Amino acid sequence: MESVTTATSAVTATGATTSASATTVDVLIAGAGPTGLALAIDLTRRGVSALVVERQERLSPGGRGTGLQPRTQEVYEDLGVLESIQAVGGTYPPVAMWEDGRIASRHELIERVDPTPSAPYSNVLMVPQWRNVEVLHARLQSLGGNVLFGTELTAFDQDADSVRAHLTLPDGGTRTVFSRYLVAADGGRSTVRRGLGIGMSGPELEEGAAVLADIRVDGLDRDHWHRWMPPGGGFAMMLPLARTDLFQSFIAVPPESTPETSPDAVRSLIAAHTHLTADQIREVRWSSVFRPRVGMVDRFRVGRIFLAGDAAHVHTPAGGQGLNTSVQDAYNLGWKLGQVLRHGAPDTLMDTYESERRPIAARILDTSTRLFRSRSMRRGRDLHQLDIGYRESSLTLELRPDVPEGGLRAGDRAPDAPCITAEGRPFRLFDAYRGPHFTVLALGDVELPALGEELVRTYRVGGPDPDLIDSEGHIGDAYGSGPGVFLIRPDGYVAMAGATDEARTAVAKSLAAFTGADAARTAR
Repeated sequence: MESVTTATSAVTATGATTSASATTVDVLIAGAGPTGLALAIDLTRRGVSALVVERQERLSPGGRGTGLQPRTQEVYEDLGVLESIQAVGGTYPPVAMWEDGRIASRHELIERVDPTPSAPYSNVLMVPQWRNVEVLHARLQSLGGNVLFGTELTAFDQDADSVRAHLTLPDGGTRTVFSRYLVAADGGRSTVRRGLGIGMSGPELEEGAAVLADIRVDGLDRDHWHRWMPPGGGFAMMLPLARTDLFQSFIAVPPESTPETSPDAVRSLIAAHTHLTADQIREVRWSSVFRPRVGMVDRFRVGRIFLAGDAAHVHTPAGGQGLNTSVQDAYNLGWKLGQVLRHGAPDTLMDTYESERRPIAARILDTSTRLFRSRSMRRGRDLHQLDIGYRESSLTLELRPDVPEGGLRAGDRAPDAPCITAEGRPFRLFDAYRGPHFTVLALGDVELPALGEELVRTYRVGGPDPDLIDSEGHIGDAYGSGPGVFLIRPDGYVAMAGATDEARTAVAKSLAAFTGADAARTAR
């Protein structure tokens, strides 16, 4: 076996087999942050046994990244957590600029966008990261998974068939885990990545440092995102965290400094940068030092080991892109692992994780780095990640020669659309897409091959025997008015788009790339 070292911790899910000294699992996940937990949820609902390992003794307590972009909200709806996330989230308030102990001006930082039938989630949702991981963890538990904290992955190696990992358990004992695949979701300082010897490179940023803290404070309203720019330089911001009594404070400090993060030090720092006194800071719940850096790895896969989230790419906080990109890494990776491990797809399908996600990560890194350097605080719909797609992917098949400019193409995100069932019940296309299956959307009177219902669900719109009726024209607006067939991937992107006379062979051809021979025969 090819030997490497690394470190990390644990989450269990149903399906693993355990003996006194060893555990066998389909996928071992290093890291119980949003990336690792989202991946574990997706795998577990597919019947894939997943073991998440987390070195810390509890879920990460800090507010950290707070913005969930509209595309991530769509992902969360599919994973079954959006309603719970919305219950603990809220909108970002306007910014209040303080001068001489009073609010001197107010302005909106984040552009408000009205929802549309094709994009029902149109604004960034504020959710402290500690709330985010709590909701994801609860969803994993409801599916039969759980997190074991304080368990460290101390070494690993791999061969052509499996990965062998050595864990140190909370009581000091050890266990060996054999898995088909290992996913490193263990953050920007990933020990799995270092163990693999993969470097991370990126553009140089102007040096900076800040103290980030979640605090309880007196004398500050919760209707504004407060900002101070003291005459001596630097700045401070305090964001009221939605549906909590906490503020997230961000205090810029000299880049060459080594700031303390004790409660008293945080209180003194806030008092020095704002009109507040140290006594008004009732509690410092969590604190950390932040230093901006940017980077991305050259490889997202080494054999049976994958890098995801911050382990693969590190962003500045500008634009709220890092956490969202990371969760969508997990979403892209999860269904592909499911197809290989449960539906006989070839291992080569896993190569498309890197070929699809690496260009996306590079583009988003460029955007967040540009925003950071510009110092612009304005945030608009260009950051919502709804325009991310895979038109150039080897998994994408566009068979229509005359798609109009701006029209939906294979590789694009599959839009939502309100409609009704044949029985007159309100329905949405996102209802059809929700779950671990592929979806065939057939517009008009289309002849389709017989498809296995476990893997593929078919919805006919129009024709002599429709499943859905486009009562208000929203499906036609989003997918085109003419007859056609769309194959939607489990992650909500259009894998194939074709005309009706191509439907039988095109659907079967596309599904063959995602399945083994048996499943492909089912689609004939």
